[in-house]
Amino acid sequence: MIIGFILNSVLKNKFKKYAQVPLTNGMSGAEVAATMLNFYGIGSVNVTQVDGHLTDHYNPADRTVNLSYDVYHGRNVAAAAVAAHECGHAVQHSTSYAFLQMRSQLVPVVTIAANLQQYLFMFGIAGIGFFKSPILLIIALVAFGITTLFSLITLPVEFDASRRALAWLDESGFARGREYAGAKDALTWAAMTYVSAALAALVQFLYLLWALLGNRD
Repeated sequence: MIIGFILNSVLKNKFKKYAQVPLTNGMSGAEVAATMLNFYGIGSVNVTQVDGHLTDHYNPADRTVNLSYDVYHGRNVAAAAVAAHECGHAVQHSTSYAFLQMRSQLVPVVTIAANLQQYLFMFGIAGIGFFKSPILLIIALVAFGITTLFSLITLPVEFDASRRALAWLDESGFARGREYAGAKDALTWAAMTYVSAALAALVQFLYLLWALLGNRD
């Protein structure tokens, strides 16, 4: 949790820093996204604006690249990096990238597992700790196992999207030199937050597994 908090703080500072570095071509994040999608011949994906800060995401269900206000309208390195990254997911979708397909298929199951975790947490608050019940412990282990698997599968998806984004920004000339270095730095720190989340999920799962094996002994 501490590592995750630190990484999130660094990430926000990085994006704040590179939001002060204007793009030479003066294009907004929305325009960068539209140009990248057009470059790859992806005409079925819409670029939309969503509320919030750093809430940018690609939705494979309705094929939309959703950009926060600052990214959608921003004409800076941070906005270009985020917009290109989300379009990287759209490119993954159009090329049937295996890990993205696996992650999408897991979403319904992960939703159920996440809800189970909330109920288990409520049991813990009520004093019905699942460590005292082998059945609840097994349920917890399965639920955390699913969310851990999802977190681990997310890693190659995010790293690959950033790789595609940076390659396009460089080859297209949208970000080179100082601009490219800034985009790479921002996306690298963004990726670290996913690494932290995956490690946290894995540690929780291993702890529950150790607890279950300890109960059996």
